[in-house]
Amino acid sequence: MNVKFEGNTATGTDVWLTPPYIIEALGEFDLDPCSPINRPWDTAKKHYNVFDDGLAHQWEGRVWCNPPYGKHTKIWLDRCVEHGNAMVLIFARTETKMFFDHIWNKASAVFFIKGRIKFCKVDGSVGQSAGAPSVIVAYGDNNAQALQSCTLPGKYIRL
Repeated sequence: MNVKFEGNTATGTDVWLTPPYIIEALGEFDLDPCSPINRPWDTAKKHYNVFDDGLAHQWEGRVWCNPPYGKHTKIWLDRCVEHGNAMVLIFARTETKMFFDHIWNKASAVFFIKGRIKFCKVDGSVGQSAGAPSVIVAYGDNNAQALQSCTLPGKYIRL
């Protein structure tokens, strides 16, 4: 759930949270391995934060992953691919090597969110619009089906 815009000094923070309406539209998750230390709402039954190191733990069940954005995003995508039962929220940079390596060639489906997400601050208030369009990536047929039937505005594509 912890979103990092590396080098973003204009806002004074690099922690941005998934708006709750996105989680609500996708159903219940068992684990969020990228949760902020203090969160105003739950995104899953179990949470790991930066001190827990979500990559160091066993992942179980259906995973929600809003990873740190930037050069480390691909590490989290590797883990989502390996786990096979995850949804991940990232920028829709469809032309990148990372997108080809971890999404176009390995994901079950994608959902391009219409417009730009307004991520939330750690106090729960709504922040600024994201710096790029976003996509939710599904790994596993159950997650592809959840994306296809969600009520979010956007475009679903089965891969």
